[in-house]
Amino acid sequence: MPLVLLQRLLHREIQAVLLLLTRHPQLTVALFSILFFPGVFIHETSHYLMAKLLRVRTRGFSLIPNTLPDGRLQMGYVETEAADIVRDSLIGLSPLIAGSLFVAYAGLNRLHLHTLWDVLRNGQLELFWLGLGLLPTVKDFYLWFYFTFAVSSTMMPSDSDRHSWLPLGLWTAALFTLAIFAGAGTWMLENITPFLDNFLYSVALLFGMSNAVHVVLLIPFFLFHRLLVYIMKVDVR
Repeated sequence: MPLVLLQRLLHREIQAVLLLLTRHPQLTVALFSILFFPGVFIHETSHYLMAKLLRVRTRGFSLIPNTLPDGRLQMGYVETEAADIVRDSLIGLSPLIAGSLFVAYAGLNRLHLHTLWDVLRNGQLELFWLGLGLLPTVKDFYLWFYFTFAVSSTMMPSDSDRHSWLPLGLWTAALFTLAIFAGAGTWMLENITPFLDNFLYSVALLFGMSNAVHVVLLIPFFLFHRLLVYIMKVDVR
């Protein structure tokens, strides 16, 4: 939820800044789309590849932005035929899977953010701030920071991507409940809980990195937006 909120706030600030600078809605849409193209490419391509992997037929694929009748911006789309709830859920989940893998690679292998996290978790604040200041000296830091931002900011599944999650979640919850009543609770605690604990820790770390990237960018865009409003005496809503 924090990542969804930060995404919306940051996207709004970026669009406001672009619109104030260009005074041209179509040009603002074009620049905004170019800025997030790496993330949109991974998002829609992951839908397409997952559909092909699960043998679900696709009917349309586009990476060209389009303004919808309700005013929302559609950055791209993949049309697939209806399948069962498991395959539909996996196709909808694929951008989050692909995006998380990319953020993990960029953040852990290229930017070495896990080292900073370990230092912060150990309470070594002075060492943490020192490492934070040295981050820009990492090879290709700005390129990988940009990719991390663009991908993490577009990896969340849309409303249409999540349409099968509720029935699948209800079925999963029902099966777990039946397993517990059947006496499998102890077995699940011993065999599933350790894996689930490690998985959720990794997910929390990935979302934490994504949130941090958005916060770092939200502050300067917000301040620049306010500066433009002060200079131009006009704002956008």
